[in-house]
Amino acid sequence: MDSAWSALVIDDDSGVRQSLKLCLEADNAKVCCVGTAVGARDAVERNRFDVVFLDLWLQAESGLSVLPDILRRQPGVGVIVVTAFASYESAVEAMKLGAVDYLPKPFTPEQVRSAARRVVTANVLKRQLNELQERLDETEGENSFETRSSAFSIFLEQAARAAASDAVVLLRGESGTGKTVLARWMRRQSRRPDAPFVTVHCPMLSSELMSSILFGHKKGAFTGAVADSVGKVEHAEGGTLFLDEVADLSADAQARLLRFLNDRGYERVGDATERKADLRLIAATNHSLDEDVRAGKFREDLLFRLNVITLTMPPLRERREDVLPMARHYLSFFEQCQGRQHLRFSTNCEQAITQHSWPGNLRELRNAVERAVILCPSSIIEAIDLGLAQAPMADSGRENDSHALVELGAEVSLEEVEREHIARITTKAASFESAARILGIDVTTLQRKRKRYGLS
Repeated sequence: MDSAWSALVIDDDSGVRQSLKLCLEADNAKVCCVGTAVGARDAVERNRFDVVFLDLWLQAESGLSVLPDILRRQPGVGVIVVTAFASYESAVEAMKLGAVDYLPKPFTPEQVRSAARRVVTANVLKRQLNELQERLDETEGENSFETRSSAFSIFLEQAARAAASDAVVLLRGESGTGKTVLARWMRRQSRRPDAPFVTVHCPMLSSELMSSILFGHKKGAFTGAVADSVGKVEHAEGGTLFLDEVADLSADAQARLLRFLNDRGYERVGDATERKADLRLIAATNHSLDEDVRAGKFREDLLFRLNVITLTMPPLRERREDVLPMARHYLSFFEQCQGRQHLRFSTNCEQAITQHSWPGNLRELRNAVERAVILCPSSIIEAIDLGLAQAPMADSGRENDSHALVELGAEVSLEEVEREHIARITTKAASFESAARILGIDVTTLQRKRKRYGLS
């Protein structure tokens, strides 16, 4: 491999250690060798490795007993088990414990290097995939901050000043306004642009495990805690911790977070050892935390600590100048994602986009455009493809229905009439069942017709 990488060799035979070291160094590896389980634990505590070669027999101790400690201290590291006592059973046991490969002795230098290359290459690809996904997420959302709204421009100036500090920031705003996108944007404007960005979706955490996931836990702290575990706070060390929907934190997690905000100190659940963290915290909520405080659901002292800098994301209806440019941005983005070309909104569709209130904000707009890009059979996207009612046409000469795409009595096929009628009914109806009743057909027939006409 061209770039340098690091390997740990754990084997009680000095000759095997030296042999592995020479093999790996020939592939540009920086190699650390130890001969005992104690040495292995110390090595992974002090240094970071890309790959570990672990002998299954370390004097009086089994190498498999060391494997969980290695993975706990360095999650994601690739462990290759090496042994002269190869057997199917030991290979299966090693894999169950988290090893990624199995190399029986005797081995050739090329077998060693090939095994290491597979692990390192997989880790590089995983890291690149994560970076690409993050870049994709940021590319999708970056247009949210290209604005024609003077009020939103002022808001972004405040956000940029807040981002330049390490102060706690509380992002408020309706669901779908882009608080997560703003948090990532602030990370890029901060003093920590290249450090970890760790997101915690608080509503998805169970109350019992919330504190453990945030701060980690000690083995035996509760039922199921079979090993020490690192929390999100430690994963975010040096970077940014983003607590999405912070109002959903349990009472215990709120108490621990309050202590953490006071002095950046914390303990893992079940562990008295105090730890310190260096990170920047951003929290977000669509709740009224003041009301939650009055209802006894949220700690007032924690709200005071989170409320150092508060930024309230304006809803999309308050920045109407940005609605159509954002829709066009999403159209371009999803057009590339889906491999389609030359898509555009009709004039009437653009009018409908501008007139719609978008109660679901950016999320509703994004989903509507993505759905239309996937399902619309034509290169011209109409309002009905976005699930919107038609805006009035400039030509008002239609007597029966000036809002319709298809005029009754016009020279159009029955299929065109049926397609539009089904689309308009399903848009207005509360559910597919309700739409089917109005149309006088069953739900299965409705779904089949929607699919046929490219409406589902």
